Amino acid sequence: MFLGDGMSIPTLAAARTLLGQRENHTGEESHLFFETFPTIGLAKTYCVDSQIPDSACTATAYLCGVKANRGTLGVTAEVPRWDCPASVDTSSHLESIAAWALADGRDAGIVTTARVTHASPAGAYANIANRDWENDAEVRADQHDPELCRDIAYQLVHTYPGNQFKVILGGGRREFLPNDVVDEEGTTGRRLDGRHLIEEWQMDKIMRNVSYQYVWNREQLLSVDNDLPDYLLGLFEASHLQYNLQANNYTEPTLAELTETAIRSLSRNKKGFFLFVEGGRIDHAHHENQVELALDETIELSKAVNRAAELLSEDDSLIVVTSDHAHVMSFNGYTHRGGDILGPSDGIGDDGIPYMTLSYTNGPGYRPYVDNHRVDVTSEENYRDLNWRSHAEIPLASETHGGEDVAVFAWGPQNTMFSGMYEQNQIPHLMAYAACIGPGRQACSSATTNALTAVLLTPLLLLIRNMLK
Repeated sequence: MFLGDGMSIPTLAAARTLLGQRENHTGEESHLFFETFPTIGLAKTYCVDSQIPDSACTATAYLCGVKANRGTLGVTAEVPRWDCPASVDTSSHLESIAAWALADGRDAGIVTTARVTHASPAGAYANIANRDWENDAEVRADQHDPELCRDIAYQLVHTYPGNQFKVILGGGRREFLPNDVVDEEGTTGRRLDGRHLIEEWQMDKIMRNVSYQYVWNREQLLSVDNDLPDYLLGLFEASHLQYNLQANNYTEPTLAELTETAIRSLSRNKKGFFLFVEGGRIDHAHHENQVELALDETIELSKAVNRAAELLSEDDSLIVVTSDHAHVMSFNGYTHRGGDILGPSDGIGDDGIPYMTLSYTNGPGYRPYVDNHRVDVTSEENYRDLNWRSHAEIPLASETHGGEDVAVFAWGPQNTMFSGMYEQNQIPHLMAYAACIGPGRQACSSATTNALTAVLLTPLLLLIRNMLK
């Protein structure tokens, strides 16, 4: 599963245009690699308690198959956000498709350009009432006992299924280190419990008598490719990985490189594997109204999917590409064919001032009016710098998500099941059906028709159950 965090449909359209224009074409006719997949569908993204979702309730949906409350991970809607005692009840805990794969003797792993403890990847392994509890200090800050409600980093290292993941690649070193330990690049850890979870991850592998490797930069990652260990942990930044366009190429691997290493490692299991790959920084750039960075991160995701398809066979490997939620970037105006996708529209406002082809309805890119007139953003000194912010209509410190449906692209066995419009929490059930893993009947069953009916109905029944509670 590939997840473009915040990869809305307008983001897809703009990113494919930018890709084409970088190749000296008009752009509109171009396509991202996964847009060539044979099947496309639409997923509805709302949470049980929220019309517009966040990355936690959506991760619970597309990885665990159940819709939940905004801000919660791997728990049912019986658990309100921040309710530590409610989340302790294991009857509210959900298993992810990664756990379903492990239960069948397959391997599992996660790859992300965000922190590995961030909401999207954490949906594969965490059961917690607040997505922000990435370390024990955050649990304490909300007046809860971290011994009762274990933080996300602890769960990844010490609890099932995270402690069985063969590959963990992304950012987030600070969540694993004590606040008196400085990491390889000079950032201090955030833990207050004194635990050095990277060392504890290593000790666990020693006790289990398996080979392992911890890496923190690109050079080390590429060298490991020559002799892959049983378990691989790569943490390449204290927080999120750098944006591709701003990255240090010595320390920062690309998403395609991370994906290739993960696939080569997991492919050694003859029974197969489940891999979650997130292009996490599309979302972050949108929140900052930094549109070029958001589109470039989308193109990087496309490259990673392309590399995966080169390494895998369409006959026995299902690849699903989707997003968790939309953003409020709009693609507007009447620009001529081939017009600069990152530039202003051909037209001007009724006030005689230009406006951008790609702009936002809210966010930090808002400019206060001067003498009751909009600011001409094209005349700004840093106009079109990478960190320049496109125009936003409503001032907010961080741009919001959007409530629109997101696209789902599928390639490989049973890909036709992903057509149409459906609830987001149907996605892992469809993937599990195709892979012959997880609860319920499967494609391998002799009663395939009844099995498919069960797969289609199960998410709906779970949704109804949660809404009635």
